[in-house]
Amino acid sequence: MQSLVCAKVPPESEYQLQSLAAARVIVVAGKGGVGKTTVTAVIAHAASLAGQRVLVVELDGKPTLANLVPDLEVLAISAPDALDEYLREHGFARIAKRLTKTGVIDVVGTAAPGIDDIVVLGKIKQLERSGDYDLIVVDGPAAGHAITFLTAAAGLADAVRSGPVRAQADEVLELLHDAERCQVVLVALPETTPVNEVIETAFALEDDVGVQLGPVVVNIVDDGAPLPDDDAARAAVADLDDETAELLLDAAAFRRSRRTMESEELARLAAELPIPQVHLPARLVAGLTPADIEVLAGVISHG
Repeated sequence: MQSLVCAKVPPESEYQLQSLAAARVIVVAGKGGVGKTTVTAVIAHAASLAGQRVLVVELDGKPTLANLVPDLEVLAISAPDALDEYLREHGFARIAKRLTKTGVIDVVGTAAPGIDDIVVLGKIKQLERSGDYDLIVVDGPAAGHAITFLTAAAGLADAVRSGPVRAQADEVLELLHDAERCQVVLVALPETTPVNEVIETAFALEDDVGVQLGPVVVNIVDDGAPLPDDDAARAAVADLDDETAELLLDAAAFRRSRRTMESEELARLAAELPIPQVHLPARLVAGLTPADIEVLAGVISHG
């Protein structure tokens, strides 16, 4: 196994944003539920505040990003739409119209594995080449699909000898292998399963894709004020009734245990994956709003 391809991280005196947005295309990936959409919004918002022209790309069709970053341009890219556009641009407008009308275009990806991913990546490559944006932040697929998504170009390049599909695959590979143009930012939670998945995904991406890896973003980290020990906690609730005091003591004990677990997982991640970490603190709210995204963007903007 080769050593991991890590992004060049600036000195600690410089902002974390510079290492997270070190390429023109940032693909944010992570296990479902770790908050990769939140991280996408935070990176995009922070870059916009720094004066960059930012495009946010969502691939799953959900309107979440448009709600989190209402002041930024958000583009939804679906495989059928990207394939339709690809066919029209390459002189197959009549075929594209027929496929769309009959609904066949929706199943082309199943019939030709990798085509759906390559046309989506091709669209992202086209946007990057346009020069209209300083940074394109892609809310990528979940970690498992991220590997197949990013290896689609290599698979098609091996399978197709010539023609527009081979040319598209080659151009996408050029994008993925150029550290100044593209990097992947993996997202995890400070928990055992997400940490395991990030470690496995990072090595798989390095082995199978050769794409640049940016810092790992660890989301929802409990980094609040120090918690009192048992004696101090009991002293603090001494004047409360027994039931309330016991509830508070149990809550404090649980949070201390949680912090210990988080600390152990962060240390394990650092030991097993030689990539810098960026920690986003937990926001104790039911649902994130643009105001929360702004607060979190400030965390990565100021180190």
